[in-house]
Amino acid sequence: MERTLIIFKPDCIKRKLEGKVLDIFLSKGFNLKACKMMKLDMDILSRHYDHLKDMPFFPGIVDFMTSDNVMVLVFEAENAISKARELLGPTDSKKADKGTIRGDFGTDMRMNVCHASDSVESAEREIANFFLPEEIF
Repeated sequence: MERTLIIFKPDCIKRKLEGKVLDIFLSKGFNLKACKMMKLDMDILSRHYDHLKDMPFFPGIVDFMTSDNVMVLVFEAENAISKARELLGPTDSKKADKGTIRGDFGTDMRMNVCHASDSVESAEREIANFFLPEEIF
């Protein structure tokens, strides 16, 4: 069993898609281990996107990710990381097939409904960035 961090981004929340997206994950065998609604700030985003903070597009990411609340979730499943990324489709929603979350609900590279961990190491780091150990069930 593996854990992954998923963030329902501001576009997901603004468009009231969180119930639909959560249902997709649950119906595909993911077990919800933690969930919280948050308003992100520069501190947590700098840690989360540490690998991007020197890129010229980072301020745009911050503007978008602080534009509304987000839902941060920890899911557990067999091969959760690859399974979640397959369910979401490519980062660029314009390139995502219909039947994937981003293909059905995303609009572009940034407004792509969800963030998902890309490796076991990233998942561990990202989960620790958003949740205390006692918040995960």
